[in-house]
Amino acid sequence: MSDNLQSLLYLSVFFAVAFIVSFMINSFFLKFAKTLGIRNKNDVTIRWSSTSKPSLGGISFYFTFLIGFMFYAILFGESDVFQNKSLLGLFFSVTLAFLLGLSDDAYNTKPLLKLLVQITCGLILIFTDSSIELFQNDFFNKILTVIWVVGIMNSINMLDNMDGITTVTSMSVMTTLIAVSIPFVVFNQVEIFLLITSLGALSAFLIFNFNPAKMFMGDTGSQFLGMFLAYFSIKILWNSGVNENDYSIISNFTLVVLVFAVPIIDTTIVSINRLLRGQSPMKGGKDHTTHHLVYKGFSEKQVIYLFILLGIVSVLLAFMVKTYIPKQSTFVFVIWIYLITVFILFFSLSRKQEKRVVAPELKKEEVKIS
Repeated sequence: MSDNLQSLLYLSVFFAVAFIVSFMINSFFLKFAKTLGIRNKNDVTIRWSSTSKPSLGGISFYFTFLIGFMFYAILFGESDVFQNKSLLGLFFSVTLAFLLGLSDDAYNTKPLLKLLVQITCGLILIFTDSSIELFQNDFFNKILTVIWVVGIMNSINMLDNMDGITTVTSMSVMTTLIAVSIPFVVFNQVEIFLLITSLGALSAFLIFNFNPAKMFMGDTGSQFLGMFLAYFSIKILWNSGVNENDYSIISNFTLVVLVFAVPIIDTTIVSINRLLRGQSPMKGGKDHTTHHLVYKGFSEKQVIYLFILLGIVSVLLAFMVKTYIPKQSTFVFVIWIYLITVFILFFSLSRKQEKRVVAPELKKEEVKIS
């Protein structure tokens, strides 16, 4: 059996096992923990859903990750994964992110403490040799690493504002990370193995999180996913996204922005609009890209399908960037035209809806990001 065929077989098995494990964990929590993960109903929190539901999806993400991590070492006899500095950095950073989210779901963590923990996650990557290697100056690389980790953790968290959106977006990012890594041999790459198992876990959770959702992932899930995706984007996109050439910095940066276009665009638009209203970007509200689409007349399911379509486009374009940028660097301009067009369309939509719907609503309540 060829390595490629054997890798495909392993991928299918790993995905299926992760899917089943995640489905069982989420089913258990949904059945026996109806109120666990739900904050005090008297707390003032802006959420798109009008009903309280368990925010427990992140637990299945983390436990599937742990099981996959140990399973890989046992199955392939790779005991040295526990001595791999980079992987240990991943383990400790996502664990810290998971605990931060768990604390936030239970006690509504203060923003400053949340920021300090996110910065710590970035520092863990730096001290375990997993920082971005974009510039020749190592200091700039370390600063960019912390900014990237904090930014993605908050972007994924902010995107968790409507049923299924963060789940399908994260799935598209993971799929893209796997696609740009082709060709690969899964039993020699623990990173691909962990991406596949996490993709399986998210696929199972989507059954519970698709509109109308029975369960939310909560900050437990969004903080874990933010850190998880930040790590793998550094490994696969920032540091080895495109083959070495005269345009490697520009092309790698383009690839990163393309893959994370949805959370980056949403966070940027929300932040700009809140600053224009004289509000802190850290104040919560129903003023995200997803909300504006609903105000415009889209159904919640149509919004999910639109974000799935954007994810598919990102996967295809990212694969083309990986394939053609080394040969024809001008293709990067096509990508930026696409990204700028999407940004302008969503930003224009948000500005049209601001005065009619969002602004009056936000004046009534001030809460944390939902």
